[in-house]
Amino acid sequence: MKICGIICEYNPLHNGHVYLLNETKKRSGCDAVVCVMSGEFTQRGEMAVLEKYTRAKHAVLAGADAVIELPVPFACAPAELFAKGAVKLLSSLPDLCVLAFGSEDGDKQAILNAAQKTAEEESGFRASLKKYLKEGLSLTKARTQALSDAGEEAAAQTIASPNNILAVEYCKALSSFGCSADILPVRRIGAGYADETLLKNLSSASAIRKAVSENKWRAVRKNVPDFVFEDLKNAVSPAVFQKLALCAALKMPPEQMKKLTDCTEGLENRIKAFAKNTPDYDELIGKVTTKRYISSRIRRILAACLLELEDDLVKRALRAPLYLKVLAVNKQRADEILPVLRTSDFPLLTRRSDLSLLGKAAAEVYAKDELASDLFHLASDLPCRESQMRLIDPRI
Repeated sequence: MKICGIICEYNPLHNGHVYLLNETKKRSGCDAVVCVMSGEFTQRGEMAVLEKYTRAKHAVLAGADAVIELPVPFACAPAELFAKGAVKLLSSLPDLCVLAFGSEDGDKQAILNAAQKTAEEESGFRASLKKYLKEGLSLTKARTQALSDAGEEAAAQTIASPNNILAVEYCKALSSFGCSADILPVRRIGAGYADETLLKNLSSASAIRKAVSENKWRAVRKNVPDFVFEDLKNAVSPAVFQKLALCAALKMPPEQMKKLTDCTEGLENRIKAFAKNTPDYDELIGKVTTKRYISSRIRRILAACLLELEDDLVKRALRAPLYLKVLAVNKQRADEILPVLRTSDFPLLTRRSDLSLLGKAAAEVYAKDELASDLFHLASDLPCRESQMRLIDPRI
């Protein structure tokens, strides 16, 4: 069976995601689509708007055949680690043939070229990168400028866009894991990645989340499938999570905070200093954010404080065997899909008893997933649900 992988958050799933799934199924030539999806927390360091099993159900109803959870140490991490964690899971499947993703221009060769240039990091590039980082630019902007200095304008232009940044990291991750799967960039339609402008029917997930928080239900309905709209009526508020994250940042000693993923260059001291006198989450983010330290990085660190996601665990998880935790599968195809997933190098988790198959590092990572779910349900005032694969019938 030829498998096409998609790495996603679906926070929430919207019309643009449905377009990507449909295009992937038409153009990939594959027999099944397997999604690796973030669980309760996202790459922006925020709590998801809906819990993971609901979002996995949406993916299957929209056309995916199976949804695997991206463990939270990777889901709540910078682009490079987010990509490596997801590709590590997908590349464990012998039948993986294609990795599909949205990109700003859908230019396969441009993405491959940018991945090659940023992976090589020749001496001149490294020197420029170091210079721009020292001047206070973020890593993404410093890389873009360093590529321009090296005469690689095309590559610099490619990595200047959010979706293309992830696309480039996916390609680098495929190479690092020795995976021969092809890539299928699908040109993004509608709103840009972080565009909060509400469009007629192709708004971004950011715009939709904002509309939900403002009770603009007529606009929300136009931008998501009906089955997503009904569940979004029960979207969770981030208010309690934000207070918990602030408390965690205040409580955690700086020597422990600097062990968290992406908390470097003394950033722990800056966060601690502002947290003492800033009881509002968004205000704290605003105070700590600079040209060098972007807001999404600060949010990820605050989430990492709450979940105690240390960089050492992420590094060990990248070296060690992990697991495939199936959140949802197409009920009509389960007898086909699950045996294929079991050919993975990693154990397949579909029920609690499968946890006995995990090694030490994998068990630690899984414990963080469980903690993330418990905290999500606590913060959203939802009862905890049984942690077990859902069979979803897309005909219903």
